Amino acid sequence: MAGTPHTSVWLAEKGEGKAPKRKAEPGGEGLDRDRIVSTTVRLLDADGLAKFSMRRLAAELGVTAMSVYWYVDNKDELLELALDRASGDMRTPDLSDESADWRDQVRELATEYRKMLVAHPWVAQLVGKYLNIGPQSMAFADAALKVVQRIGVSQDGTTGVLNVVFQFVYGFSTIEVLFKERCRAAGITEDEYFAQVMGVVANQPDFAETHREAAELMEARMTKSVAEQRQQDFAYALEMMIAGMEVMRDRSRAGDAAGAPPHA
Repeated sequence: MAGTPHTSVWLAEKGEGKAPKRKAEPGGEGLDRDRIVSTTVRLLDADGLAKFSMRRLAAELGVTAMSVYWYVDNKDELLELALDRASGDMRTPDLSDESADWRDQVRELATEYRKMLVAHPWVAQLVGKYLNIGPQSMAFADAALKVVQRIGVSQDGTTGVLNVVFQFVYGFSTIEVLFKERCRAAGITEDEYFAQVMGVVANQPDFAETHREAAELMEARMTKSVAEQRQQDFAYALEMMIAGMEVMRDRSRAGDAAGAPPHA
């Protein structure tokens, strides 16, 4: 029954190839779950989560809303499928290359995750709300786990590394998306918005005096575009995390060596 709640489409053991529950109505020929999910992703990218509805989706597909419910039970199920479809945009490192540097692979994972979150702004609102264990998401998660295991941190530290990378990227990208959407809503570019902020700061001597270091930093960053500033910050923070991973790996190895029995 349409609208019936359930915990997750994945727990209900329904994949993306689910067949319709009954014969399609006239005009619904050619409709399938793949087309429904692809159209959902396109609408979410264009209009955002707040404006998305099953009625809007049906109109885009040229069918009635009831036709869509022949392929998915409810809107939550459809959003879970869309979330997994978006995850399929992320490329994974070549895990068969044993000579590959794990640092480069961590950079690739982080960069791909950021690109996906920025390309699909609605994803950040769904992560955590829905159980993200679809086939596309799990393929990326499995690759990430294998890369982290190559670092050599302790088993207890593996989840910590995954969290520090992906929670950082999630937070960084969410702020990036919100800033872009704010500028888009205001009808100005990111650089124009930043210039306006700097103009306000420059006209407030009290701010420059009280927050001198912050004002000087912001002024120095004026030589770069907002996109360049953001990429610089992202790359630096990522390198700092990778350096921290190396430190924790070395500590783990030192601890193992200290606890090893003496040689006979």
